[in-house]
Amino acid sequence: MPVSPYILGLRRHIGTDLLWLPGVTAVVRDDDGRVLLGQRSDNGRWALVSGILEPGEEPGPGIAREVLEETGVEIQVEALAAITVTERAAYPNGDEAQYLDLCFACRPVSAEAAAGARVNDDESLAVGWFAPDELPEGLHRDTVRRLELTLAYLADPSTGPHFAR
Repeated sequence: MPVSPYILGLRRHIGTDLLWLPGVTAVVRDDDGRVLLGQRSDNGRWALVSGILEPGEEPGPGIAREVLEETGVEIQVEALAAITVTERAAYPNGDEAQYLDLCFACRPVSAEAAAGARVNDDESLAVGWFAPDELPEGLHRDTVRRLELTLAYLADPSTGPHFAR
């Protein structure tokens, strides 16, 4: 996966030490309630589409950019649904990171946009739509938690964004 120039610059200064980073995740649901997932190329696991914000980037447009870059699906961000902190991640090169994640409820801008879901960069091996009760096995706990929190928010948006407990 390509690493942003910003992260590469930080790594030149701190090496592989822990970075605390702003992350964004999309729970993109189509008209049938299915969820868009990508099979990650770094670990082979299915996950919600997510990414790291660039310095100064607004979260809503940032997650829309990530979804388009990774899946070819143009989305509309509907709401901030959940705020979580991910587990600490250790990458094969020794880098460590942890993310404050803003998870957004999103929809494709059209049925045609949803139908165009595809692997659109080197971050994914596959892309697909899944019913919430027919998700692929082996989802990471962070993915499951963000999806559960977002679906709870969508069931009752009056409660505001959900937080992990």
